Amino acid sequence: MYYLRQIIFFIFTIQSIISYAQENSIITGTITDEQQKPVPFANIQVQGTKYGTSTDDKGNFEITFPYQSELNIAITCINYYAENFIIKPKPGEKITMNRTLRVNIQKIDTVMIISRYDPTGNMQKIDVRMMDMQPNITGGVENLLKTLPGVSSNNELSSQYNVRGGNFDENIIYINDVEIYRPFLIREGQQEGMSFVNPDLVSSLKFSAGGYDASYGDRMSSVLDITYKKPTCFSGSVSGSFLGGSVHLEGTINKKLSYLIGARYKTTQYLLGTLDTKGQYNPDFSDIQAALTYTVNDKLDIGFLGAFSQNIYNFIPVSQTTIFGNTFNSYQLNVYYNGNEEDRYTIALGALSINYKPSKDLSLKFIGSIYNSQEQETYDILGQYWINEVNITGNNTTDSIGNIAVGSFLNHARNYLSTNVISIAHKGSFNLNKNRFKWGLTFQWEYVHDQISEWDMIDSAGYSLPYSPNDNVINLFNHVNAGNLIRSTRTFGYIMYVREFKEEPGTFFFTAGLRANYWDFSHQLVFSPRTQLSFQPKRNNNFLLYAATGVYQQPPFYKEMVYPDGSINYNIKAQKSFHFVLGSEYTFRMFERPFKFTSEAYYKRYSDLIPYQINNLSIQYSAVNDAIGYATGIDFKLNGEFVKGIESWTSLSIMQTEEKQPGKYYYDSNGNKIEPGYYPRPTDQLVNFAIYFQDYLPMDPTYRANLTLFFGSPLPYNNPYSVAYNQVFRMPSYKRVDIGFTKVFKTAAQKFGDSNPFRFFSDIWLSLEVFNLLQIQNTVSYTWLQTVGNGQQSGGAYPVPNYLTSRRVDLKITLKF
Repeated sequence: MYYLRQIIFFIFTIQSIISYAQENSIITGTITDEQQKPVPFANIQVQGTKYGTSTDDKGNFEITFPYQSELNIAITCINYYAENFIIKPKPGEKITMNRTLRVNIQKIDTVMIISRYDPTGNMQKIDVRMMDMQPNITGGVENLLKTLPGVSSNNELSSQYNVRGGNFDENIIYINDVEIYRPFLIREGQQEGMSFVNPDLVSSLKFSAGGYDASYGDRMSSVLDITYKKPTCFSGSVSGSFLGGSVHLEGTINKKLSYLIGARYKTTQYLLGTLDTKGQYNPDFSDIQAALTYTVNDKLDIGFLGAFSQNIYNFIPVSQTTIFGNTFNSYQLNVYYNGNEEDRYTIALGALSINYKPSKDLSLKFIGSIYNSQEQETYDILGQYWINEVNITGNNTTDSIGNIAVGSFLNHARNYLSTNVISIAHKGSFNLNKNRFKWGLTFQWEYVHDQISEWDMIDSAGYSLPYSPNDNVINLFNHVNAGNLIRSTRTFGYIMYVREFKEEPGTFFFTAGLRANYWDFSHQLVFSPRTQLSFQPKRNNNFLLYAATGVYQQPPFYKEMVYPDGSINYNIKAQKSFHFVLGSEYTFRMFERPFKFTSEAYYKRYSDLIPYQINNLSIQYSAVNDAIGYATGIDFKLNGEFVKGIESWTSLSIMQTEEKQPGKYYYDSNGNKIEPGYYPRPTDQLVNFAIYFQDYLPMDPTYRANLTLFFGSPLPYNNPYSVAYNQVFRMPSYKRVDIGFTKVFKTAAQKFGDSNPFRFFSDIWLSLEVFNLLQIQNTVSYTWLQTVGNGQQSGGAYPVPNYLTSRRVDLKITLKF
């Protein structure tokens, strides 16, 4: 942005010199605020002309322009109300014009993010109203979460994320106190579709990366608590881009019924054309959501949340060319395909809630919800491949040295999964002086019907794998055929106590709670005590210190209890995690602007873990509680006004997570018994670094920029067909930069004339988004090709990387009314 500012300043200077005339008018002056302090970077524009300037750091400005009998002057600045007025200069006159701008905090709602700590618990509150201007492939709030400390994701095509060493299934998401589930059969990011959360409907978002209180569920990693809007007036929005579009309406009827409706459509066909596997991609993702609230009186209201989404992914592969290896050993995989893949994920959710507040101190809520998902994964894909050793020459072209392997494979699947979850819940709170009591109880019925039928056949150099010289039959490399029907009931609840203490040293906030969960499938009853304590010194209100500890036990849902062969482990138990978090938050001023520095150190101890492997978005569990482990690290975040008037941040996370399976061993090729001990978990990522940065042109703040940068150190992977599961390799680090440039044509503070067709819109902006700006080739997973000997070459397993998307440019328009 610095160079862009210089270029535009140079252009304006040249234009002023060229258009200079004998009879020029000059306007000088100073712009101040209501406290008579100078307002830097305010934009002064002569409407209808190309002449304008901006104030310096002392609020001073000067404009020279050809004489006109009447001029319309506009003064705009982020954080202030716009000023418009008319002057009538004389030829050659120098006019002194001093103006005072009034502060308007609401004017920058669309570009600011305000994050703060909740002193009664370690939940971070985040304002997401700026997301319209953030470059975002998934279209959900998760893209913002991925820039926070402790959160990581190495797949821009997915809304899934990892938190402090946990996998996707260890995160819990609530919308209006209703738990949201993710589809189970998704294997790759391009199949996933949209995030369930519609950002157009969100009013508040709270997030915790660990150590959260007992009111939140039984997951081991994180909680995302989202509340949808309760509108008070009519408004809406429409947006569209190469990746899809959205529309939403909100308002009230007779001041009793508030409605909030949003619909979205998404297609990633434009992005998927950059992948190595070429073919006909036909992704089609759409959804509609509604939140209604009927206010009976000031003590009682009834709410409804409904959602329906349909995700269709059709793919006809044609060919693939992938170069992999290193400088000394480079290989090229070529594949020609026949067949197709068709996946469907349909989700429906309905929830009815009754909120009753008989007094200011007592609040009662009752929720009934039904969740249904129908998932279908079908494919028959035949591939004929060969692997050559190559030399990489100029312009990334290759020169073949020799053939390594040749063969074919046939992959088949007919997988169908139906999930139904019905729940009835009650939540309440009661305030007694400075004491607050909270409680909750939920009964949940679950029905899961799974039909699995998939197999893989590999033919390498004329031999069907697995190959046996004395075997004359055709063998399947992998075969799973199973049918599972599970009906179960869960009962869980919590009680909590919250107290604020004001003592001589400062203010203490204390929270203690106990959570219980019983699942009739395993007949296991688990208790999870949790507590949080924070302290704000009396002498320094800018400092906050907090600590949290507790037990987090995660009973299996479905995937965790399925063996790799498709059968069920009926003796499965809950995974357990003990959290300890110590953090601090310090608010200060730097360069006369507000900043905040947050740090958190944590340690998590695991027991009864179920080991798993991750391939893209597919998690394959062992279905056995036979591992222990740990995760430890420290997170940092610095956020504030790096550019005056708008907030940006940078975050850094350092972490290690490992596990071991006591009593497990294997024999190496020499017959030696190996006990592996601790080895990295699939999410072991030492360093994660992210930047979220906003900027604007000082001469014209309607031109804005929004940049996100991600860096993640190498993740582990291994050969899934090797018995030496502790032999871990590392994939390349994940590096990505997305940037968006936005031109704001109208804000709520501006008024158009009656003849202007855009007068009905409160906000209008156009964004140019560049995804993967630096054209970095990131690896999301590996496909292992098994081969037997070919001529003089020996057989083996070759890890072929699956690369993510390359650079793409998107154009997005947004209109609000």
